[in-house]
Amino acid sequence: MRLIHTALFAAIATIGLTACNKPAETTPEATPAADATAAANDAPPAMMSSDAHANHTAMAELAPTQGNDVKGSITFSVVDGKVHAKGEVTGLKPNSEHGFHIHETGDCSAPDGASAGGHFNPGKEDHGSVAAAPHHGGDMPNIKADAEGKAVVDTNVSTNVNIGEGNDFDIIGRGLIVHADPDDYKTQPTGNAGARLACAVIKAPQ
Repeated sequence: MRLIHTALFAAIATIGLTACNKPAETTPEATPAADATAAANDAPPAMMSSDAHANHTAMAELAPTQGNDVKGSITFSVVDGKVHAKGEVTGLKPNSEHGFHIHETGDCSAPDGASAGGHFNPGKEDHGSVAAAPHHGGDMPNIKADAEGKAVVDTNVSTNVNIGEGNDFDIIGRGLIVHADPDDYKTQPTGNAGARLACAVIKAPQ
């Protein structure tokens, strides 16, 4: 009887040891792809610019039309939400006044600047002073030359145009013209501003 008890005890001990030595169940290790997916899901959304066009500017280098000496450099920028023109024009008659407009086409290939087309007028309005309605999108105040024939430009453009928006009211790719005579702000559709002394293409900065 003692031998039976001893054998039974040994068998139970062996079973217990086997159960204790059984390896614990393991969980699968996270893969790099799973980690990346989890990180992407937990990451905050990318920050987006609140005003993608806030810093848009444009440049225009005026060159003389045939038989003239007028030239200049104009920068267009957005100031207080409005397109603003700033720069200077030289080669004008002393103490003279001249029409100054954005034109429909950025093409100065014609000797007289006629290839720039008519006034830029995306809103299909009558011509007039930029300070009152109605007026063309390309209407701007006359420029005035000093005793040396230089005109300083520092003026707002029509409030319905923009720089770099890529729509019909965008001034990039348009023409810029200095006329021989002052704009009277009433004669349709040109303001009776006369011949074109200088022409430029308005371009985005390089």
